[in-house]
Amino acid sequence: MTTADNNAPLKGLVLCGGYSTRMQEDKSMIAYHGVPQWQYLTRLLQSVLEEVFISCRPEQAALFDYPQLITDNVPNGGPSAGILSAHRQQPDTAWLVLACDLPLITAQTPELLIRSRDPQQAATAFISPVNELPEPLIAIWEPAGLQALWQNVMIENKNCPRKTLLSASIKLLTHPFAAEQFNANTQEEKQEALRKR
Repeated sequence: MTTADNNAPLKGLVLCGGYSTRMQEDKSMIAYHGVPQWQYLTRLLQSVLEEVFISCRPEQAALFDYPQLITDNVPNGGPSAGILSAHRQQPDTAWLVLACDLPLITAQTPELLIRSRDPQQAATAFISPVNELPEPLIAIWEPAGLQALWQNVMIENKNCPRKTLLSASIKLLTHPFAAEQFNANTQEEKQEALRKR
């Protein structure tokens, strides 16, 4: 992999490659806003970025009526596989990453990330209101941060993007609308999100 300079172009990446085991239905297909969640998040990122990609497993590709797909092509699975597959395809790009399990998110969240972006850091990320740790799946990953993730996952077998952020120099933000960071991973959380949206 190559390491880019600090003026990397920024593109969007919607992570849809999970197995949704706890939800028991594909989280990227849930229609919290009248359209499948992958479509809602893609449109949301398209309102603030010129190029937006969907990350998914190869066997999912036919599910998405969308031209800009990046299918997982690195081992180990999990969200790291999606992020690193994008990095492998476009190593000089910074990625604004959104997980597909964010039913309450609005455009103000990526807008804040973009306004606050520090390309000199490995990443720009929000502090989780749940555990006060960096939130790796609502974040801007710079090429240097992605290179560190690549090293951790592919060489040291540490498949955790949050641990990469914890060991890197990053810009941390407190979200003024922290409810937008709510993750829906179970049927109970899905119903909670439907009540709140």
